[in-house]
Amino acid sequence: NDPINSELEAIAALESSLSESVSMQAVADVPLGVFLSGGIDSSTIAALLQKQSSQPIQTFTVGFDEADFDESSYALTIAKHLGTNHSELHVNSDDVRLVIPKLPELYDEPFADSSQIPTYLVCQAARKHVTVALSGDAGDELFGGYNRYLWAQRIWNKISWMPSSMRRTLGYGIQGISMSTLDSLGRFLPRNIAIIRMGDKAHKLAHRLKSVDSLDDLYRSLVNEWPSDTGLVIGAKRLPVKLDDMEIVQEITSHEHRMMLWDSLTYLPDDILTKVDRAAMSVSLETRAPFLDHRVAELAWRIPKHMKIRNGQGKWVLRQVLYKHVPRELIERPKVGFGVPVGKWLRGPLREWAESLLETSRLHHEGYLNVDLVHQ
Repeated sequence: NDPINSELEAIAALESSLSESVSMQAVADVPLGVFLSGGIDSSTIAALLQKQSSQPIQTFTVGFDEADFDESSYALTIAKHLGTNHSELHVNSDDVRLVIPKLPELYDEPFADSSQIPTYLVCQAARKHVTVALSGDAGDELFGGYNRYLWAQRIWNKISWMPSSMRRTLGYGIQGISMSTLDSLGRFLPRNIAIIRMGDKAHKLAHRLKSVDSLDDLYRSLVNEWPSDTGLVIGAKRLPVKLDDMEIVQEITSHEHRMMLWDSLTYLPDDILTKVDRAAMSVSLETRAPFLDHRVAELAWRIPKHMKIRNGQGKWVLRQVLYKHVPRELIERPKVGFGVPVGKWLRGPLREWAESLLETSRLHHEGYLNVDLVHQ
């Protein structure tokens, strides 16, 4: 279909299409609710559903004792504004410790997204009240929400002129600054470009600077925790994946749209949707994602990049829909993502448990992993 050139047309079409999807997916003969994180995607779904409902809808969120990771207060504020019947679950390291032994049974395979734990807990809490829950999943992939869409091109423009040896030196230099120092510097950035946990993200970027030679390389490195040649798994051979197939994106000139398509075909189904579906199914909760109605997805690809990413922010057109229902000041803040304070827990209350798993003789005996790399 032809691209949409009018901003007013794009906003109206998105609100209409998404409202219809929410309406259709809210049809259920059992109690239904919405996962509400306080972010743009879930807030939009909750707002559109509440507008269609004569009764307060049920919303659910999870919060953490660690302030840097806790967004539950934002969700509560939005729930109050919309008038939903809101439930909030607070999670600490003890709650996590009880879930960890269940993970092999819940996920059936190694699954490395640590937000599987709060996802399971919020599904468990929601199931006490509802049988179906709507989520905001896919909003990031369709409308340019991830931080990598916002700064990958800018960073590459600034470093691509460098010889690879100079990029490696820059990477080592960034890693020479402690994460806590970089976190402190991040707090002085303007609010609209502030980065939560800047130290962790800067160190991850530095790791990539040492090994990439193109913007597509940079993207692929951002979605891989380990370089493919690390030898982490003893005797393993790397299998081909969709990210190796350049034909998928060869007709897309916008690097942001290339990343969004790759994410839609890989990260979304293999991480996000897998995480939610298996966590929810383990407690007999059905989840539905209104953004993944094919009409919403097709419309998203007709909307040009400048209506998604603008002034250093993603999801511009989706924000315009949400601002009709929720005041802008309740939404505007740095993107956090559904992270959990794994580092703090592993250095603190979960340390003894983690060290027993990573103990050298145990790893040698099991024979799967390169022990030196694990300890490094």
